[in-house]
Amino acid sequence: MLAQADVILLVAAPSVLEALVARLEARAGTTLVTATDAEQALASIDEQAADVLLVDLESLGDSAYELLAAARSRWPDLPLLASAKASGSDAWIRALGGGASDVVAAGAPDLVFAIDKALVRARRATHLPPPQLLGSLVFGRSPAMRAVAEQLAQVAPASATVLVRGESGTGKELVARELHRMSPLRERAFIKIDCASLPDTLLESELFGYEKGAFTGATARKLGRVELAEGGTLFLDEIGELSASTQAKLLRLLQDREFERLGGTTTLRVDVRIIAATHRDLETMVERRQFRQDLFYRLNVVPIWLPPLRARRADIEELARHFCAHASARNQREGVTLEPEAIRVLAAQRWPGNVRQLANFVERLVVLCRSASIDEALVRAELARPLQFATETGSTEPPAEVGGASSAHLSQVVRDAERHALLRALDQAGGNRSVAARLLGVSRSTFYAKLRDYGILEP
Repeated sequence: MLAQADVILLVAAPSVLEALVARLEARAGTTLVTATDAEQALASIDEQAADVLLVDLESLGDSAYELLAAARSRWPDLPLLASAKASGSDAWIRALGGGASDVVAAGAPDLVFAIDKALVRARRATHLPPPQLLGSLVFGRSPAMRAVAEQLAQVAPASATVLVRGESGTGKELVARELHRMSPLRERAFIKIDCASLPDTLLESELFGYEKGAFTGATARKLGRVELAEGGTLFLDEIGELSASTQAKLLRLLQDREFERLGGTTTLRVDVRIIAATHRDLETMVERRQFRQDLFYRLNVVPIWLPPLRARRADIEELARHFCAHASARNQREGVTLEPEAIRVLAAQRWPGNVRQLANFVERLVVLCRSASIDEALVRAELARPLQFATETGSTEPPAEVGGASSAHLSQVVRDAERHALLRALDQAGGNRSVAARLLGVSRSTFYAKLRDYGILEP
């Protein structure tokens, strides 16, 4: 039986499409499909499933980001690649924040490699349980998480606003996605916006969109996340980070389901369910007048509290095995397992970073493991390893005194240690920046910012 050809959908302006097709048509086992705008691209995927979507940011402008967001919400597992002129540019960062799996420099010789890597990851992912079907693997079987699951089952069919609360790393986004999956809106869009990762001016335009000419560089109308979520679910992550002005506009959206695009005068209505999440103490913020009381009441219609991992130790074994299976497939280490003694050590830890910290730590174990199983010795060795990101100086000199040249010397030592940690993580991850970020326990955006800061990634 002949192997099925990989379908690569190329989306760009006609002049750019010609060059892309010329570069990729020699790749064996590839069917190239082209589109010149977002609408045509989405229709094409509906008709013929694509294995990879490649979007040119420069030639499509703002519609490229709208396409990435729409494709990510409709096909969560579809590899989304974007091409941009400058590595580390604003377009590059915006694409990663808007749903792109990876960004490659336009004209870069590793374009084919980036596509091959995306295809390999997509094929491996098809052999793993989809995240939305993990059930107890996501929520656990402890009494605390069974109570959360029961609450979700009761709340999901309703349309009321939900506020998911809990410490960082407890899985608030997973809960939001599960609420959407269990709701009557499951076939509609799930649109996320991270309120903490964008500056206030950019957040407002991303949320509500803008009209042509609203500001310098606004060459065309852009739909915001609110409009993209029409008929579906809008997930506002880290809601406690909103500025006062954005809080006021969000309040109007919650009260009347009305908003205006930036620079526009037309009042628009939208039908969307809103789920918000935060690790912040909103009650204290209300008392200190850092968060609007009326907005808090509108958001807190149905609160769902997620317990920290230390309060649900019964779930650690199942979670650790699940993370191990996913990390081994993602890092080309199929078959790596956790020995019972290793799991007992993991279950005895407090995990202040909660589920996210456990997942990152297990992935580190998978990457560093030299055999088919992770034993107790490796777990204890990694737990005992001192922090190497912004804290381990690597110097044998006595601590520097505060002030003057000694303080400057200490600052340089810390920077040297950080740069060493970045390079070491990249080396351990085989150059994969996403994996390297997880090894260090930082977000990908933080990792990219550090790479640019130290000149490892060109600005």
